[in-house]
Amino acid sequence: MSEGTYQRLWEASHVTLEEVLEKEPPPLEPVLTRERQSFQYRISVLYLYYLGLMRRFNLAYDQMVQPQKRRLLRRLLDGVAGRVLELKDELVRVDMCETHCLDRVLQELKLTPADLEVPIPKYFQLEQTSAMKARQQMLAEILARLEPLAFQENLRGMSRTEALIIVQCAERARQGRLRATFMREIRKEEERDRRIRENGRQKFSQDQGAIVIQKVWKGYLQRKRIEQDRRMEMEFIGMLPSPSQTTTRQNALAQAFVGEESRRTRQVEKEEEFQEAIAKTHESLTETEGPDMKERMKDQIRQWFIECHALTGRFPDYPDEASGGSYVIFADKTPEQVRLELEAQAQENKKKEQEKNKDKEKEKKEKKKKKAKEEKAKKDPEVMFKVLPSKSIPVINAGHEEFTSIWKSRYDNKHPSQSFDSETLREEKRKQVEMEIRAQVDELMRQELRNLRLAVDREETRPLKSPKRKGGKKSGKKKKEKDLTPDRSVDSLFEELVVIGLIKKSLLVSLNDYIGDCLYLGSTLTLANKMPMPSLFDIRQNIALYGVLRLGSHDIHTMAPLVRSILLVGPSGMGKKMLVQAVCTETGANLFDLSPGNVMGKYPGKNGSQLLVHIVFKVARVFQPSVIWIGNTEKTFYKKIPKEERRMDPKRIKKDLMRATRQLGPGDRVMLIGTTERPQLAEMKGFCRFYERILFIPRPDYASRYVLWKRMIENQGIGVQQTQSLDISALARVSDGYTPGHILQSIQSVLTERRLLQLTKKPLVASEFVVHLAKLDPVYREEEESLKEWFYKTPLGKKNMKFTKDQLEAEEARLAKEKKKKK
Repeated sequence: MSEGTYQRLWEASHVTLEEVLEKEPPPLEPVLTRERQSFQYRISVLYLYYLGLMRRFNLAYDQMVQPQKRRLLRRLLDGVAGRVLELKDELVRVDMCETHCLDRVLQELKLTPADLEVPIPKYFQLEQTSAMKARQQMLAEILARLEPLAFQENLRGMSRTEALIIVQCAERARQGRLRATFMREIRKEEERDRRIRENGRQKFSQDQGAIVIQKVWKGYLQRKRIEQDRRMEMEFIGMLPSPSQTTTRQNALAQAFVGEESRRTRQVEKEEEFQEAIAKTHESLTETEGPDMKERMKDQIRQWFIECHALTGRFPDYPDEASGGSYVIFADKTPEQVRLELEAQAQENKKKEQEKNKDKEKEKKEKKKKKAKEEKAKKDPEVMFKVLPSKSIPVINAGHEEFTSIWKSRYDNKHPSQSFDSETLREEKRKQVEMEIRAQVDELMRQELRNLRLAVDREETRPLKSPKRKGGKKSGKKKKEKDLTPDRSVDSLFEELVVIGLIKKSLLVSLNDYIGDCLYLGSTLTLANKMPMPSLFDIRQNIALYGVLRLGSHDIHTMAPLVRSILLVGPSGMGKKMLVQAVCTETGANLFDLSPGNVMGKYPGKNGSQLLVHIVFKVARVFQPSVIWIGNTEKTFYKKIPKEERRMDPKRIKKDLMRATRQLGPGDRVMLIGTTERPQLAEMKGFCRFYERILFIPRPDYASRYVLWKRMIENQGIGVQQTQSLDISALARVSDGYTPGHILQSIQSVLTERRLLQLTKKPLVASEFVVHLAKLDPVYREEEESLKEWFYKTPLGKKNMKFTKDQLEAEEARLAKEKKKKK
């Protein structure tokens, strides 16, 4: 794809963006219960459109070369991603569930399930800062230093007697294997001799032997011919790719990959040129236009002094630096415009003084009316909630306006080499230079204003008035946590956490490796008033929305609704820990392990837990993004600690952990992720208060199991031709109740190195996997039902159950009325 292709993609995306912005619901719009379905449809349509726009902006930003366009695309990409997260929050509020059934909306918009996939911006990994890479290198060096020490400790811990016992066990096992092999061969020979004795030797003539050989050979040729004809038929109808198509596709992908890498290299070169041009433009503007700007501002401000003194008889108060200085007053206005405004303000002040008393009375009455309306709205059962104002839409609107005014009418033939636009750069830097000079001028003019007051009015210096806060209330800032380690550097604390095992190196796992298919009958189940269970596809999407997108970008985290903690609930083998590692891989985050078993014995003492949590959160904030993982998190919130675990003291960090988590705010890219198999053992109230989002992972359904079997077998290096004889559909049906971990374990047990070498002669059969799968214990329905019952007791589950119950009662009442009318 050429640069013009990405330019056209960008322009087409803005056409769609303009249409989508017109469909946005107004903020604070009340959502009535009877309008729930229509509102849910509107939000679902917007959600899908923004996902598509995010996918386009991600591709354009990744491959666009021009540096100024890329800056605008980055703001648009982050704004659209923030809006996706806001719409996700609205969907959760209206559906009262983390799983959304959008199959009917997809069908009406003529989209595919692939359009539901949340695109992860490529710059999360490509543009990792040098500090993040240095931190990963430091972690690798510390772990490399610790490995020899751990090996030496293991060697020191073994006595001579223990070593002899291990050697004896290994030797006996070797002899037992040899004996078993020898006895197996003897039994085979005995069986062969027995059959010969029973049946007698079959003597074939030369003709009979030739006929047997011909039968075997002709059967083999016919089977090969039928297999070839079947493959040709499948290629003809488009069910299988031909070898030529496969080769062409591979070549095209290789060329596209080379093109993408070359454009990324050019991006770096153009960015370096742009940074040099920024510095040169700033210097030239400061030298050439700076003095004129300075004099013009001084004249403008002096004129303001004179006009104010002529109108009011005294010099005005100078705005402080926090409020913007003189820029707040003028904002690119001429002295004549300022004089006219001052005259109008003087006349308005007289009117305001007369109307003050009337306004106060009106305000009191309006406040009473507003309170009454709000109370009515709260009491009104028809109002479900109000649409929250968006932080992302102003960013998107500003980006769209900038594109329309600057880049829409400019064509690539003006800058064929994709270099920066010097005119646009000078305009941007001129504003920056003007703000810097204005700050200097404000300091000088404040002193001049003091001198004028002393000389003309003989007035002493007045304190600068700071802008009043609305309502006169104190700001609701949280108190800063006291630093318990003021004399320690953050690098030393990081190394200490690595040494004691609280910071761990996460495995490189992509989020796409969490395999699963979406739920295709969700809307049908919803219409039948049944709560659909989430599929593995839904879990992957929720992790991408709640974890990856928020941690990957500071701007997205600031705009999106605040989510500080996630709880993953599901049976063993569902991939909960894999999802935690995938979040770390996709965002480059540090992994802190605060599992009760890992915390035991570390930082003992009365204030040890407070110090532990303080150090972890301090390092996590400085080296963000960070993921704090709490495995078996139900132990931290135990209702009653079992006797065998009292020595562990699993609840010792609970209070400090909850206090530290509440201190996290927008911009703090620190996410707590808890995993549990037995949430019933935890205290319900504290558990649900601590974890803001609870994701239930049930056993995989048929569609997910089919995809799991197919993808996992293919990942072992087996091609399409070798799996044609394998009935994957039968495997998916037989494995009902088994987790992805069970399926992977059975595949690895069957597809050994020796079995892979035999594939050409002995194709795979489904029964081979069934034998190994039968040896594993599945997730029984009683266990899953117990987890479902617990999930229905969570706040979101209770809301959903109550709403479903109300709907059923309303439907029954409606049917009863219709029967009465008929009678």
